[in-house]
Amino acid sequence: MKIHIKNGHVIDPKNNLNSKKDVFVAAGKIASIGNAPDGFIANQTIDAAGLVVSPGFVDLSARLREPGSEYTATLKTELQAAIAGGITSLACPPDTTPVLDEPGLVEMLKHRAKLLNLAHVYPLGALTRRLEGKLLTEMNALSNAGCVGFSQADNAMTDTLVLWRAFEYAATFGYTIFLRAEDYYLAQNGVAHDGEIASRLGLKGIPAAAESLAIASILRIAQQTNTRIHLCRISSAEGVELIRAAKKNGVQVSADVSTQHCHLTEMDIGYFNAHANLKPPLRSTRDKNALCQGLKDGTIDAICSDHTPVNDDAKLLPFAEAEAGASGLELLLPLALKWAVDNKASVADAIAKITSHPAHILNIAAGDLSVNANADIAIFNPQAEWKVQASQLKSQGKNTPFLGQSMLGQIQYTLLNGQLSFQKN
Repeated sequence: MKIHIKNGHVIDPKNNLNSKKDVFVAAGKIASIGNAPDGFIANQTIDAAGLVVSPGFVDLSARLREPGSEYTATLKTELQAAIAGGITSLACPPDTTPVLDEPGLVEMLKHRAKLLNLAHVYPLGALTRRLEGKLLTEMNALSNAGCVGFSQADNAMTDTLVLWRAFEYAATFGYTIFLRAEDYYLAQNGVAHDGEIASRLGLKGIPAAAESLAIASILRIAQQTNTRIHLCRISSAEGVELIRAAKKNGVQVSADVSTQHCHLTEMDIGYFNAHANLKPPLRSTRDKNALCQGLKDGTIDAICSDHTPVNDDAKLLPFAEAEAGASGLELLLPLALKWAVDNKASVADAIAKITSHPAHILNIAAGDLSVNANADIAIFNPQAEWKVQASQLKSQGKNTPFLGQSMLGQIQYTLLNGQLSFQKN
């Protein structure tokens, strides 16, 4: 299949492309950018006039709910949502049922995703058995089965000796450990940021120190063991400062922030809006501003969707009892673009945060339009305005605090391995 994408504005941060060029695809690869290869005859032509042509997006955190929670969402529905959002590669945390702590489970998930052929799925293996924080998994076997890193998902590591040993194991083989930093005891049973809003609503708070204390411990161990770590879904100003200092000191650390935390604060809980019940909790305006600035100056490397589909019943419970999480695959692009507008960054900066930067963190061949690279391509209209409506979301999870809000930026086409996998009606 040969495809000619003409008249589009190509933005490829990794290769410093940011201009109007044609893209030529053949045999599932990028054949050329600019001029057609000799003898190239297209089977299909896509007119991208007025549109941006970029690498397919790479999402660092998307819960696909398989295996074990198919009543909430299925692999098929969530991967369909991914390609509708221009996401062609995604990493999934290991907190499935059962937990991804055995090579056979990882191989099964990879096989199911390959059969669907909707997006590339890169599992994160469990760092400890059943995510209990006690016994280390066989990371080498899990890596051979297809895991690109190791994580505790949202499960805390209270035993620092186990964490130390895990870091030593990972450092020996060059693996990356993905951790959401949160002190178990300070965060226990908390559901909101420990501040004025939580106090007024009578909700148990989680102080920002729960994150910063955990980050400080993780960074210190990483420095001592020379381990590559990725800090997931940073939520506090103190966390940003710790990461900034660690990078200056040569610690092998990267970090991401969710789209929700780029734009929302504790104020968005409103009157117990369960869609704003998230992990980590939405924090203060000061924290949100620090996160956005950290993204702009490179302290925080990437933006992720933190896609967590939740069924309607689990969100209809009182705020403190409602299941945490938000659906985000289809909102990754417009919310990344909104971050750029709000913080006087460029569209190319926003695209880098959801393409080349997360691909580098995962150490995968994705997130760029290099010649001979896989033709995973997102084509979008940056000026298209649309409203977030539950009925229009392809994800089985309709839970998002952005319901009813207008967005700017919409996917028109998604190509996976040189095949048109999504086209907006």
